Amino acid sequence: MVLCAVTVWLLTPASAASRIKDIADFEGIRENQLIGYGLVVGLNGTGDSLNNAPFTQQSLQAMLERLGVNTRNVDLNTDTVAAVMVTANLPPFATQGTRIDVNVSALGDSESLQGGTLLVTPLVGADGEVYAIAQGSVAIGGFSAQADAASVVRGVPTSGRIANGGLVERELEFRLASLTTLRLALRNPDLTTARRIALSINELIGMPTAEPLDPSTVRLDLPRQYDGNIVDLLTDIEQLIVEPDLAARIVIDENSGIIVMGQDVKVSMVAVAQGNLTVTIAESPQVSQPLPFANGQTAVVPRSEVGVDEDGTKLAIVPETVTLKQLVDGLNALGIGPRDMISILQAIKASGALQADIEVL
Repeated sequence: MVLCAVTVWLLTPASAASRIKDIADFEGIRENQLIGYGLVVGLNGTGDSLNNAPFTQQSLQAMLERLGVNTRNVDLNTDTVAAVMVTANLPPFATQGTRIDVNVSALGDSESLQGGTLLVTPLVGADGEVYAIAQGSVAIGGFSAQADAASVVRGVPTSGRIANGGLVERELEFRLASLTTLRLALRNPDLTTARRIALSINELIGMPTAEPLDPSTVRLDLPRQYDGNIVDLLTDIEQLIVEPDLAARIVIDENSGIIVMGQDVKVSMVAVAQGNLTVTIAESPQVSQPLPFANGQTAVVPRSEVGVDEDGTKLAIVPETVTLKQLVDGLNALGIGPRDMISILQAIKASGALQADIEVL
């Protein structure tokens, strides 16, 4: 068996100058998740089996009753309807009448949503209030086909998307212009980065108005000259260039053998040895045949060969406080692969010689 793995070495600096817009978010300016339950009709025999999905039958009966059709005590047997869950993200400051995209996913045992149409579905937020209405033709990214003795499926035909299928009916109450204090939330919390953001904002405004509260939050008090014009201030702040500071970290995915190391990873002086021990067992049994007219019996005589091979036994010394490139060259000098390198890095960390955090996915 040959193990194929990938090792990723970040030889460029782990931190680079970035806009505040790309490393932090303004509190309150965010999306809100919406969810709803609805019915997709018009399927070509790929809908839910009403016997196996009673919620689909109940929903179909309730919908028909609202339209003036009485189907109580009637045995419905249609496979052109499927119960689905509808999800969407409500953008910040979305006004009434704004169109949004919605995702549709089968809830029952429907085989495909191809060719279906979603009926009017209310989309509610976490507070239970309706914020949007969804309806339209479902576009899927896969397909399925089957015959008596074969079938083929590509992608996921039980989930789809309706472009601009949602209509915003209710706006979120958030008055940005009336704020006097605003907070920035860092996407990667770090004390140094938070302080650099505050210093950069204060330099732009010319007075100490920004203050780091914790590794993930920077508070900004709106200066008087920006009263009623907070949008201009936030626009200027978004374009400020800040160099994020990241902790030394090694990320390991043992399932795929991927190793990602940052630029700030340092190693104290350590000696590393790695060797492969291979034990080979071969069975070649032979048949023992008795001589003619003898009273013996045919028997199988076992023949076993056991071999032991140990190679790659090398000892390498990694100097103190080496750079990432020197560490990579030193480990590669041992002639090892990513799988063994994962174990070596964990052993170096256990010895206390690795000044970095190891995160195993």
